Amino acid sequence: MNIVCLDLEGVLVPEIWIAFAEAAGIPELRRTTRDEPDYDKLMKGRLSILKEKGLGLKKIQDVIAGIDPIPGAKEFLDELRSLTQVIIISDTFEQFASPLMKKLDWPTIFCNTLIVDDDGTISDYQMRVEKSKLTTVRALQSIGYDTIAAGDSFNDLDMIRASKTGFLFRSTEQIIKDNSDLGAYEDYPEFLEAIKKAL
Repeated sequence: MNIVCLDLEGVLVPEIWIAFAEAAGIPELRRTTRDEPDYDKLMKGRLSILKEKGLGLKKIQDVIAGIDPIPGAKEFLDELRSLTQVIIISDTFEQFASPLMKKLDWPTIFCNTLIVDDDGTISDYQMRVEKSKLTTVRALQSIGYDTIAAGDSFNDLDMIRASKTGFLFRSTEQIIKDNSDLGAYEDYPEFLEAIKKAL
């Protein structure tokens, strides 16, 4: 039995932190897991900037409300879900993901959570499990699934490598170059065809 595991940001929706960085005029917040392999370092840096600027969860959620899926993403996901089971495995947070899941017709997502103070300040974050993408893929395999995984960033490579078949989608030139054995795709029709062949 197959199950497809997809990253969210950069694959189905634009990068949330880049959108917020642009809206808030804070270029330092443009850094993502494409730039920084150490997720804890990346998040601590982000939370420090938010605290310094006095920005809370609501400001980020206001920006997220205006983000739409990447053109073609919903149609791609709808067709893929008609063929096989799909789970989105993301290092984003429940408080960010919900309005985006609504726009994608509520696919299943496994993600993390933010710790938010009463005044709306984001004080910390809590990962669902350590190495959440790899751990989730391994858990699915342990209950009889063959996983097919795809993503665009450093933090996706473990789950991609651990899967029966793995792909890069809309990744960076450097990540593609460093992982030249993986199929790399830029548009949804070709990506869907590659997944179909792997099923």
